[in-house]
Amino acid sequence: MRITPLGGLGEVGRNMTVFEVDGKLLIVDCGVLFPEEDQPGVDLILPDFSSIEDRLDDVVALVLTHGHEDHIGGVPYLLRLRDDIPLVGSDLTLAFVEAKLREHRIRPTLRVVSEHERVHYGPFDLEFVAVNHSIPDAMAVFIRTGAGNVLATGDFKIDSLPIDGRITDLRSFARFADEGVDLFCVDSTNAEVPGMIGHENQIGPVLDGVFAESDQQIIVASFSSHVHRVQQVLDAAALHGRRVALVGRSMVRNMGIAAEKGYLKVPDGVLIDARDVTSLPADERVLMVTGSQGEPMAALSRMAHGEHRSVTVEAGDTVIFASSLIPGNENSVNRVINQLMRLGARVVHQGNAKVHVSGHASSEELLHVYNIVGPRNVMPIHGEIRHLVANGALAVKTGVHPRNVVLCEDGVTVDLKDGKARISGQVGCGYVYVDGSSVGEIDETELKDRRILAEEGFVSVYAVVETKTGTILAGPDIQARGMAEDDSVFDDVLDDVTRALQDALDKGNQDAYSLQQVMRRTVGRFVGRRLKRRPMIVPVVIEA
Repeated sequence: MRITPLGGLGEVGRNMTVFEVDGKLLIVDCGVLFPEEDQPGVDLILPDFSSIEDRLDDVVALVLTHGHEDHIGGVPYLLRLRDDIPLVGSDLTLAFVEAKLREHRIRPTLRVVSEHERVHYGPFDLEFVAVNHSIPDAMAVFIRTGAGNVLATGDFKIDSLPIDGRITDLRSFARFADEGVDLFCVDSTNAEVPGMIGHENQIGPVLDGVFAESDQQIIVASFSSHVHRVQQVLDAAALHGRRVALVGRSMVRNMGIAAEKGYLKVPDGVLIDARDVTSLPADERVLMVTGSQGEPMAALSRMAHGEHRSVTVEAGDTVIFASSLIPGNENSVNRVINQLMRLGARVVHQGNAKVHVSGHASSEELLHVYNIVGPRNVMPIHGEIRHLVANGALAVKTGVHPRNVVLCEDGVTVDLKDGKARISGQVGCGYVYVDGSSVGEIDETELKDRRILAEEGFVSVYAVVETKTGTILAGPDIQARGMAEDDSVFDDVLDDVTRALQDALDKGNQDAYSLQQVMRRTVGRFVGRRLKRRPMIVPVVIEA
């Protein structure tokens, strides 16, 4: 068996792993990664499909462990390449995916499975078991093949008191151990966190307390798929005589699906349309919004900056960040918190109140699972490098030989043969950027240009020349954007640009590109020496 992670190893996002046996491919998850500040203009980052793009006919199924964006967000882009790949997952997971695919006008082939169900696709015998996570209906998958058995956890934790009563099925994990787990692919996100993750039912009383203390509008920010958290907000609102409006297209869509499927129990009369919520007194309003990660275009960020079309944040309002902080989003979230507090809002977050518990197993939970599963080989997945390393160290503590802990990043291939897992090679696995309607057309060169424009500014140099006579007919003219200095600062370099351009013409240089580079170099030296900047310089030479 060959295992190739195409996302999720070395980062928190775009999870995707390909398993190959007898020339057939099974894919587990296909998610997205959200861009960071140094990737301006990018909407989403996809796994790199290039290593399997010419083998899509060999794909027997795509298994989806749960309905979070970092596990299902890339599905529409994969199905654009082959739209009849069978999608296998739980009822809620596939309902979320189907709604997403409908927007892309793709009709998928769906196979809904429940816990303990076994299905066969090619050489892969799949059995699904329940795991607890921060979204209902999450499942691990046990992959039986002639080349060995793999247990892939997806995202999971051990919550003994979950809101929906659905616990991680450790009995099945023990049963798999008896059968033999040749490779354990296990969630690493909280491998550095000591102790045990708290119970989801601890959050309800905290929310009740915050609601009781609030006498104005309450805004709760969470992931648009966090059904359990929305349930707790609905229950708290009902208890305190408030009504709840869902704000954000993905929030409305996902909670509508969850309610229709019976995963969300909506108290009578509590939900109200977002367009009508401002007609209520402030002390009766609750807004459940997206934007808990500080995303600039999400509802909460627009509210914080006074740009939302219908909701304003007033002094005395309460804003609750009811989600964990994804690594890399700290600055964005802190900016939103500061702006909300500047408006006079009370901000409640994970740092000052227990308004969220993680959906990922901590070190003590991972140790417990390792002791139950007793895997022959371990491949930590889902996490940054430090998380993967910490997870591997936990496996060693429980008796797994260090040689049998495979630490790798995206694109590194691992072969499972004769009960041993070893790194065997590497495939191309870069970032694939979604920018508006373009997919994969933006690369690091364009992003570098965008960063320069954002950080250093833009300078244009324009001239009209007659190359036959070597005469400058107009210009040079210099204009700048995004720079602190006025355009008049370039008056000091105009004579130098004119002389350099004329010298090039006098030497018989008639190539427009070469003349442009002469102007670029002259302006660049001036800007670097005088202004201590490295802006984007765009020279234009028009031949008359």
